Amino acid sequence: MKIKVVSEDITAVQTDAVVVNLFEGVKTPGGATAAMDQALDGAITKLIEHDVIKGKLNEITTVYSFGKIPARIVAIVGLGKQPEFTLDKLRSVTGEFCRRLRKLNCQRVATIVHGAGVGNVEPGSACQAIVEGSLLGLYQFRKHMTKKNEDKDIEELLIVERDAAKLQLLNEGCTRGKIIAEATNLARDWVNEPANYLTPSELARRAEELARLHNLSINILDQEQMEIEGMGALLGVARGSQQPPKLIVLSYKGNSASSKTIGFLGKGITFDSGGISIKPSEGMGEMKGDMAGAAAVIAAVAAIAQLKPRINVTAIAPATENMPSGNALKPGDVIKAANGKTIEIETTDAEGRLILADALSYAVKMGLSPLIDIATLTGACRVALGNICSGIFGNSQELIDQIVKAANETGERLWQMPMYEEYKEQNKSDVADVKNSGGRWAGAITAAQFLAEFVGETPWAHIDIAGTSFREKESGYLPKGATGVGVRTLVNFALNSAG
Repeated sequence: MKIKVVSEDITAVQTDAVVVNLFEGVKTPGGATAAMDQALDGAITKLIEHDVIKGKLNEITTVYSFGKIPARIVAIVGLGKQPEFTLDKLRSVTGEFCRRLRKLNCQRVATIVHGAGVGNVEPGSACQAIVEGSLLGLYQFRKHMTKKNEDKDIEELLIVERDAAKLQLLNEGCTRGKIIAEATNLARDWVNEPANYLTPSELARRAEELARLHNLSINILDQEQMEIEGMGALLGVARGSQQPPKLIVLSYKGNSASSKTIGFLGKGITFDSGGISIKPSEGMGEMKGDMAGAAAVIAAVAAIAQLKPRINVTAIAPATENMPSGNALKPGDVIKAANGKTIEIETTDAEGRLILADALSYAVKMGLSPLIDIATLTGACRVALGNICSGIFGNSQELIDQIVKAANETGERLWQMPMYEEYKEQNKSDVADVKNSGGRWAGAITAAQFLAEFVGETPWAHIDIAGTSFREKESGYLPKGATGVGVRTLVNFALNSAG
């Protein structure tokens, strides 16, 4: 979809549909909505008087213009209560009205910059939110469908602003929003991709494509190199699969004067059967998305490379399948991670923390700091927080606060979980330094405590996206299926951290 910022009169723009707004409780429309009401001979005011339009959040009322203006449809979207209006609500509203207009066969749509007036939202940020909401809300994964989609895609979105002096700010917001939304949709594509298409080797190949496209440096460790590095945890998980493992290291250098590099790490289990501790068959197909963390960190670095902040960032994605076979890791086995720690295997279905153990050890060896890992790590986090917010854990309150701030700005919610020393007791092993599962209780916390064993004193945070990486139904700008969660938070964190 093409997106353009233009300086025009919204009532005169040549499109299939135009979008204006109303806050809840407003009886007399103002601004662009008032101009549209006048052009439609008071139709919007009449609908307000008859309680058809109430301005409630995500309410969409469509009115046909019958030739009174060039556009055939006018959509009046509810922005909710004015004091409660946020950029994330604007993203949500935009996703909703774009899908509605797509169903009405609108291929060219124009919208005003919602919230930039009485909503007290900075115009550039509002424009960014509209672009993100439209691209994220219209997302579909139809790669493997042979039947043509009945709804025609929206081909062009015009963001209309009468004040030409604001165009530069709006264009900057538009560019930023497009880059970030497209990176998020890329991560969604990879998470939605069936595991027979997206193997560890294919994930590595796609990362190489991004590196070439955005002038990033890339290093991909194969099994032999992992053996040299002593990555017994990652190699242990990979043993059961016929697909060779890969460790993807993708780097952006935006500040050559600095030796400091942030590390983003993402769990890349391209299919998780549970291994010998095999999962129930029901719902196992969703485990093609157990590499959502890897998709997020790779896509985030690709977006950062396009936005060009003065900062250095490296993404590390350990990628493998977790499969049962005669050669697979077994409960009771003991393996050694890259930092020398030995691990007793309590269950082979706690494999994500194993591959991250070696990835974190490698990141520490590279001198990356701070470290942020993101992973579909535990069902326990999904039980605790559902699909509304992700859990965040770590050893640095300052770092956690910075990440939560970045997440709040993007609308990706995080909730900090405790990391009390007492939880480590559950991970103690009688035969090794640590075991890979602390049992059922506080499972998300003991998993995070396990990861903490491999970061040393490096500032580190862990984000568990098991509940937020996938949705059963669409709403706002979140589609059914993969959400691409984490991409926007990581990008925003990098932008906020740039010198």
